[in-house]
Amino acid sequence: MHLPLPQQPAPGGATPLPADDLLSVEMIAVVAGARRRAVRDGDRQVDTAHLLHSLLEADPLVRVLFGDGPQAARLLGYLVQRSIGYGLQWQSSVEDSGALPVARGAVGVARWSPAAAAAMDRAVLRARARGDERAGGLDLFVALATDRECRAVEVLLHAGVEPARVVARAEAGPADAGCEERGGGGGRLSS
Repeated sequence: MHLPLPQQPAPGGATPLPADDLLSVEMIAVVAGARRRAVRDGDRQVDTAHLLHSLLEADPLVRVLFGDGPQAARLLGYLVQRSIGYGLQWQSSVEDSGALPVARGAVGVARWSPAAAAAMDRAVLRARARGDERAGGLDLFVALATDRECRAVEVLLHAGVEPARVVARAEAGPADAGCEERGGGGGRLSS
């Protein structure tokens, strides 16, 4: 069942994203960071790998899922390599896992890949199912990592991360990952 989500207008007919009032403060920062990264890198679209990179930079709960060991370092190293060269193979293609129609937007505007837009919608639905009004970083991470056809999963696998294992830690909650959560929002650490 697909619940209609309030959408923000998207320039030039690009795939719209959930309205900011459906996203936690951390998630708004993640979205802004992913947009900036795509524009800076000259990519045609904001894809799921941009979202994953931004999540790792902006959301402490998502970082905790990977621990402090070599897995987290490999993942971040791979994402940096992607942004300085590896991702060039993706610049001329559209990330599409078949979830939504291909996004089309104005020239020079960072559009959202269908897979990225679908992940944002799934994050909001996951938050609602949990009884939270706003999607958080863990919601988005689970949405990304469970789409086996998206670039974020390709990045995780290339870095030696098994998405199902990390999703299981995210589903178990932040306490299982070594921290406590406050409130019900999938993206806040206790102080």
